[in-house]
Amino acid sequence: MDITIHTSFLPHDDPDASLAFYRDALGFEVRSDVGQGKMRWITVGPVGQPGTSILLAPPAADPGVTEDERRTITEMMAKGTYGWILLATPDLDDTFEKVQARDAEVVQEPTEQPYGIRDCAFRDPAGNLIRIQELR
Repeated sequence: MDITIHTSFLPHDDPDASLAFYRDALGFEVRSDVGQGKMRWITVGPVGQPGTSILLAPPAADPGVTEDERRTITEMMAKGTYGWILLATPDLDDTFEKVQARDAEVVQEPTEQPYGIRDCAFRDPAGNLIRIQELR
């Protein structure tokens, strides 16, 4: 079997703030931005890796989502427990400094974890947890 991860989904509740975080703080390129107002689907990804993307999307746009589910999603996003992603970099300290300099919300400074990795964590404007591991 030949399978790759093409696109992963993260929710947003403020497309402009999310776009600024992924483009300006993480340095991702914008691949598409469709829709209007808060109903925008924005695809971003690492420069030089056109086969890997993140789709930033309004979380409750699916017509099959009930009002109760929309409230639950909104509550989970506000707590930062709805979405997360794990990224990697060869230079964690440099990446941490650059993202922190863009006023990103720091959850954890670079730390050696007891399970053998070194990583840090941020929250994006929608509350999603962004963990960044150091490649070794």
